[in-house]
Amino acid sequence: MTQSENIYISRIRNKHVRKRDDEYPFTIPVIRNLKEFSFDKSVTYIVGANGSGKSTLLEAIAVLLRLNPEGGSRNFNFKTVETHSLLFKDLVMSRADLTYKDAFFFRAESYYNVASEIDRLSEEDISLLKYYGGKSIHERSHGEGFMALINNRIRGKGIYIFDEPEAALSFDNQLAFLCWMKIAIQAGAQIIIATHSPVILSYPDACIYEIEDDNLKKKKYEETEIYRSTYSFILNRELYLHKMGLI
Repeated sequence: MTQSENIYISRIRNKHVRKRDDEYPFTIPVIRNLKEFSFDKSVTYIVGANGSGKSTLLEAIAVLLRLNPEGGSRNFNFKTVETHSLLFKDLVMSRADLTYKDAFFFRAESYYNVASEIDRLSEEDISLLKYYGGKSIHERSHGEGFMALINNRIRGKGIYIFDEPEAALSFDNQLAFLCWMKIAIQAGAQIIIATHSPVILSYPDACIYEIEDDNLKKKKYEETEIYRSTYSFILNRELYLHKMGLI
């Protein structure tokens, strides 16, 4: 770790003892096999296939930080449907000496609910909207609302967790998100991201964990399945489409 890295969470350890009758989320192989993993960079990625467990892991980290499981900050106490796992009860978080002032959890699948909660809270305190660009997120497109969030609400010394931010973003806005990441890190942010996007994944000198063979493995950007599959498809688009019977 260098002086330039913002590390507030330094390590996560799983204290769960395997049982024959384990239930969700310990039926997910990577969660069942998880012992511990560390954070040694300002940006940490967790990538893997759908259903591999990355979102479950991010959600548990967010709940450990006392963030709302559906997204938002510690001040967001709404609950649409309680579906989050109890994994957080088995995780032990080690913190570095640095202290943080803010935390926020973005998850694409429930961002609509977060936007609705912001509207509800702003009815009680209209000044709240200044942290989200001055007007309701529902009055913007999905991507515009997301960019308003990161440009107005998320800044400074904090821990920011993003679950599939690319769901809201065009290619150009994914590039803009990378630029925002640099600004946020310079201001003292630690960022944890789960993504399927090779663009979002490309932040320089980040730590990348890929779920492979039911375990978390550190990878270089060019070694990840996201990069290799996307690169191969772009170079061989017609071959892929032919194999799938589309041409």
